[in-house]
Amino acid sequence: MKAVVWHGVGDIRLDDVPDPTIQDPTDAIVEITASAICGTDLHFVRGTMSGMVEGTILGHEAVGIVRETGPGVRNLRSGDRVVIPSTIGCGYCSYCRAGYFAQCDNANPNGAAAGTCFFGGPQTTGPVDGLQADFARVPFANVGPVWLPDEVSDDAAILLSDIYPTAWFGCRLADVGQGDTVLVLGAGPVGQFAVTSAFQQGAGRVLIIDGVASRLDQARARGAEAIDFNTEDPVAVVKELTGGIGVDRVVEAVGVDAQRPKSGPAAEAAQQQAAAFEQERSQVAPDQNPHGGTYVAGDAPSQALQWAVEMVAKAGSIGVIGVYPPQLTSFPTGAAMNKNLSVKMGNCNHRRYLPRLLDLVRTGAIDPSTVLTQVEDMPTVLDAYETFDRRESGWTKAVIAPS
Repeated sequence: MKAVVWHGVGDIRLDDVPDPTIQDPTDAIVEITASAICGTDLHFVRGTMSGMVEGTILGHEAVGIVRETGPGVRNLRSGDRVVIPSTIGCGYCSYCRAGYFAQCDNANPNGAAAGTCFFGGPQTTGPVDGLQADFARVPFANVGPVWLPDEVSDDAAILLSDIYPTAWFGCRLADVGQGDTVLVLGAGPVGQFAVTSAFQQGAGRVLIIDGVASRLDQARARGAEAIDFNTEDPVAVVKELTGGIGVDRVVEAVGVDAQRPKSGPAAEAAQQQAAAFEQERSQVAPDQNPHGGTYVAGDAPSQALQWAVEMVAKAGSIGVIGVYPPQLTSFPTGAAMNKNLSVKMGNCNHRRYLPRLLDLVRTGAIDPSTVLTQVEDMPTVLDAYETFDRRESGWTKAVIAPS
């Protein structure tokens, strides 16, 4: 079968690989009908998340059709359409039963203390081969995959695999509530759904910051107040819009590949931190292999974290869902402490939120597919990676269909 395979930093290929097989009683083999490229995948290719094992199939977002199940899978049968959560949980350990599927004691082959297990990730997460392939082996399929009704299309369902639940989770981490003024950092796919999730959870106003005009336009269409960090000082604008107080809640949806302002009034302050940012980049991405302007590691790894602390009001709260590797040690702890801030972060417990969000999609309360950029078949996926990596206008989220 065909699959997108990681061979090294800056080196991914469309390879012929063996078809997956049932290995454990609770496995399922799923024929992938739609997959997607995530910013997390780009971290692996840019080198800002290290520890990848050569030969690992990438991808952790997919929809498909069950083709085979092990004897321990009692809830699915061949022919069922399913959406596959990005993180993997056993369903019976104390963490899964409390809803912390991303901290399952049993899913990660590296042991209970290893933390999150997800598809297509580095050695510390398994590794478990990912979902950008014609077929995939899904561990703990008796718990993870969620059955899809016919009225929910692949285009809508693919956003339930990771993006929408992660955004929802970010708003829960930030304690978004009735009437809150919420700031979303980053207008990529997760940021778009963070805007929607914040309003769904009761926010009165939502502000959003990014440097790509097309993404800000899309967020504005969702009801957000858009701020372009390449044309204005985002800290000053947030203070102005909130009467000098700052926002109540922040959802940080950028992560380690943050880019500093290149123009406008915020560029000078960012330039003053250039040396510190470059040291951070060397720390998180010691191996880099850019192809011209493609697969370039972000030049301001802690920028979003700094802004989050600066822009939130005293006694406010921050939810961090942008991805950061263990190697990044920069965080404005003193500033956060002196403002009595609450900061929560982590990998999404997708399976916890997916059924509720699927119901919102099924009943027409939201159409997640509005953020998608279509890629017709698997042979074009490498081009899609490069286009998505460069944040080209109109490319908020790329979905691919195996050929």
